[in-house]
Amino acid sequence: MSRCLRTLRPVVLFCAAVAIVGPAWAQQPAPAPAPTPAKPAQAPAKPATPAPGTAAAPATPAKDPVVAIVNGIQIRLSDLEVAQQGLPAQYRNMPLQAVFPALLDRIIDSKMVVQEARKAKIQDDAAFKKRMAFVEEQVLQEAWLQRELAKRVTQAKLQQRYDERIKTMPPEEEVRARHILVSTEDEAKALIDEIKKGAAFDKLAKEKSTDKASGAEGGDLGWFKKGDMVKEFADAAFQLKKDELSQTPIKTQFGYHVVQVEDRRTAPPPPFEEIGDQIREELTREAVTNILDQLRSGAKVEKFNIDGSKVEAAPPKAPPATPAPASPAAPPAATPPTAPAK
Repeated sequence: MSRCLRTLRPVVLFCAAVAIVGPAWAQQPAPAPAPTPAKPAQAPAKPATPAPGTAAAPATPAKDPVVAIVNGIQIRLSDLEVAQQGLPAQYRNMPLQAVFPALLDRIIDSKMVVQEARKAKIQDDAAFKKRMAFVEEQVLQEAWLQRELAKRVTQAKLQQRYDERIKTMPPEEEVRARHILVSTEDEAKALIDEIKKGAAFDKLAKEKSTDKASGAEGGDLGWFKKGDMVKEFADAAFQLKKDELSQTPIKTQFGYHVVQVEDRRTAPPPPFEEIGDQIREELTREAVTNILDQLRSGAKVEKFNIDGSKVEAAPPKAPPATPAPASPAAPPAATPPTAPAK
């Protein structure tokens, strides 16, 4: 059992997954009392021999087999399937077979704890009942929302949003280029001279480039947009034409580059598979918001303060005072004429 799976077993005593599996077990009958000794049973009858010429029907495996029995109570495979959905994502996304041994031990431990809790009448405690009511509401909420979201976030709507999204994406240019990275300017100049004389770019990249990842591919960087590379490199690469070699070394923080552009194109829109999850999350958020808005519009909701007192409505704002109309200005008093100066 791997170390990551061994961590599953002790978690059961302290995690909420007990509440997930518990309700399914609660529907099973209580352990039956120990049977009284019975008379020795007769020898089992021999299985019937099939008639000549007929083949015996093969035994069909149970669809929901019993995988453990704890004090008389059965644990079925479906219990593990439910419990797996309560695990962290890295376990939830594994095949059930991969977590089966550790998960089964976890459920057995959980089952034993549940049995002891029932003996102690925990289920009759008021606080327990309140918590169970809360858990039930959470499960109801999740189940109902999942059902509603399945109606609203459909493949057709995802495709429609994708089509709308790519229409708004401006076309962006891409280049496909190779490069050779070296430590000094003189090394880069020497490589440019060799390539001009007919040396194979990809061969020199494999031999000389300090970028071992692209060097192993003959310097091939694949298709990239201008924003994918550091500025100095991108500016130089996007100035080159198809099949053109950089005439001088390009200096970046990594060293000196010799670049050859092999092709140019307008970048195709991202495929649905690349942004589909992002679109699904977006539509899901919108759908949940719309659902809650619809519910609120048809519900009567009253809120109270933390002490239970009624929330006082804020007094309505007084309308702004209307200024009184200004009185017409009195005409200026007549100024007596002055005598002309002599």
